Amino acid sequence: MIFFKKCRWKNFLSTGDQFIEVDFLKSPLTLIVGNNGAGKSTLLDALCFSLFNRPFRKLKKDQLVNSINDKDCLIEVEFKIGTKEYLIRRGIKPNLFEIFENGELLNQDATTTDYQKVLENNIMKLNYRSFIQVVILGSSSYEPFMKLGARYRREVVEEILDIRVFSLMDIILRTRQGDLSKELIEMEHNVKLLDEKYNIKLDYFNKAKDQSTLQTNELRKDLEEAQIELKKYTETVIRQRQEVDFLNSTIEDKKDIINKIKKLESLEAKVENNAMKLKKDLDFFNENDDCPVCKQSIEEDYKSHMIKHKKETITNVESGLKKLIDEVVINENRLNSIHTIEEKARTYDIAIAKNTSSISSLENQIHNLNSKLESITNNKDDVIKLEAELEQIKVLLAEAKEKLQKESSLKEYIDTARGLLNDEGIKAKIIKKYLDPMNQLINKYLQAMDFFISFHLDEQFKETIKSRGREDFSYENFSEGEKMRIDLALLFTWRQIAKMKNSTNTNLLILDEIFDSSLDMQGTDFFFKLIKSLPKENVFIISHKGDILFDKFTNIIKFEKDRNFTKQIWR
Repeated sequence: MIFFKKCRWKNFLSTGDQFIEVDFLKSPLTLIVGNNGAGKSTLLDALCFSLFNRPFRKLKKDQLVNSINDKDCLIEVEFKIGTKEYLIRRGIKPNLFEIFENGELLNQDATTTDYQKVLENNIMKLNYRSFIQVVILGSSSYEPFMKLGARYRREVVEEILDIRVFSLMDIILRTRQGDLSKELIEMEHNVKLLDEKYNIKLDYFNKAKDQSTLQTNELRKDLEEAQIELKKYTETVIRQRQEVDFLNSTIEDKKDIINKIKKLESLEAKVENNAMKLKKDLDFFNENDDCPVCKQSIEEDYKSHMIKHKKETITNVESGLKKLIDEVVINENRLNSIHTIEEKARTYDIAIAKNTSSISSLENQIHNLNSKLESITNNKDDVIKLEAELEQIKVLLAEAKEKLQKESSLKEYIDTARGLLNDEGIKAKIIKKYLDPMNQLINKYLQAMDFFISFHLDEQFKETIKSRGREDFSYENFSEGEKMRIDLALLFTWRQIAKMKNSTNTNLLILDEIFDSSLDMQGTDFFFKLIKSLPKENVFIISHKGDILFDKFTNIIKFEKDRNFTKQIWR
């Protein structure tokens, strides 16, 4: 279990040159309040940046340094795992990344990337995506589990169930499998060449014992055949190399296509986000007659105008999005075509390598045949020499076959192991074992928040939701408040499963502005009832509506802006 203790920061975002510190252990239930822009959510960015080198919100690294002081940005996080105490220090201007274990600085010989992997894989055993699913529920950059793609849903659950190690093992084995496949091709070719060489030598040895004209004629015949084969292989290699050069000339636009796809996908994401915002605005005007902030009614003409305007804008945006998608498809098809051409070129390269090896073998064979013809008069010495050569080749051939057999057996073991480690193997059985408890916990937490639906995740982590007697409900069919209840139920479920597995288990839970938009008062009351039932949790709730929640907390922290710097005035 990761037992978070403290987080402190200075010259980070709107915080000045004096440390602001949050003690995670001071209270089981803490409220963080302040006006918009006062720095309430800075805690989330500081915690994520210190641990994972990326803030919670979508901010660039150079935006994190306080723009007034513009230096000495430093974040420190203290936590405990078992009997080991850890201190993580990360800074900007100057750049700093240090990990202290029981007061001792860990070895920093590795690169920053490797050092980060040590923190995530060896110490915390927790990555960013899983961290924000079990520790943080925010209204800013948080992406709910239900909005994740199937691949990322699986990654989160594998992390929580502590079975990501199987995926890492599979990646290692996949690399080894590819290397072995290449090695086996080379070994098989080498065995074939040695076998051919041995048979040629053996044939010549038998003929060398008979000092006759027939032997000489046979040698000359072999020489002629070898020269014909050499010419054939040489011409084939020339033709194949010309083909490779031609294929490479047809894919010179690969880099441009890749860059274009990246730009198009980035633009597509921005357009999709814009479309989602416009639809949300449209839903607001369709569903509201009064302003939820000032409580004044929205004039019908203005409302009709805005609905019409939003619909037209959505139509234009979606039209543009379709064109973007079409352009992406065109470029992806071109990229697939390039990959096909590259694969064909690689096939030619393999064939060239084999033919080149054969050419080398034939050249050696021709050289040997000429030598034998020159020294045929000394038949006895030739026979003795050939016999020794045959024995040497025989030994080499036996060794090559033995090595090939061992490597083939090893590849069979690796193939079998990969079959066990892939998504349909061991992991599928473990996930299936935990699916029923997961679904039971999700529905239990939903009912605890007075939301009576039947929620079910299958083995591909696709949801089936039944509500009010209707089938085929989806997450997007619900209101924002109902979605928040589902998000909270999943969050509590992942934390409970993590405790069962002792994987991504922590004492810390931070909820950012969940009461400020989606949850109504009844949902809030049910939520607090659920929170208080959780043992040994340190829960932090960030809100700018704290005045109606004060009586529910045992500790309150307030942030304010003083001359453009964030100050912590209640602790």
